[in-house]
Amino acid sequence: KDDENVNSQPFMRWRDRFLFCAEAIYKAQAETGEIKGHYLNATAGTCEEMIKRAVFARELGVPIVMHDYLTGGFTANTSLSHYCRDNGLLLHIHRAMHAVIDRQKNHGMHFRVLAKALRMSGGDHIHSGTVVGKLEGEREMTLGFVDLLRDDFIEKDRSRGIFFTQDWVSMPGVLPVASG
Repeated sequence: KDDENVNSQPFMRWRDRFLFCAEAIYKAQAETGEIKGHYLNATAGTCEEMIKRAVFARELGVPIVMHDYLTGGFTANTSLSHYCRDNGLLLHIHRAMHAVIDRQKNHGMHFRVLAKALRMSGGDHIHSGTVVGKLEGEREMTLGFVDLLRDDFIEKDRSRGIFFTQDWVSMPGVLPVASG
């Protein structure tokens, strides 16, 4: 995947990077006979610029784009999610900046709230963290927001931070992945 910081910096020419990555993907596929992929970071300063990047990725035949949903904002994420869904692209969500919001013991909010907001905004999979390794979180709490992201119906389970039964009805889930 692209790094979350690789988005709009002047020395990071997104169009050139997308072209180089697409070339590498197709070369690797030709050499191995396997399907390859790369999450191209479409995060930008405006919705219009993000859509422009997603359109270019689609024209290159790349199946996945990435968005930093907290730094990009929920409206931008929803716009990009709708474009991707309508045009056959997968949308990988990165949670860059989450620790400023959800790792503070005395203020802020739990990632479970951010996960619910993402599910309503849209995305296909999210860099969610794990219960081991560098992305480590508390086991039961991590499993709780993983359930919130992917399951249609979640029973109340205070040990996992689920304080009431939740029915997502037909709202699409988001697949939690460890992509660090």
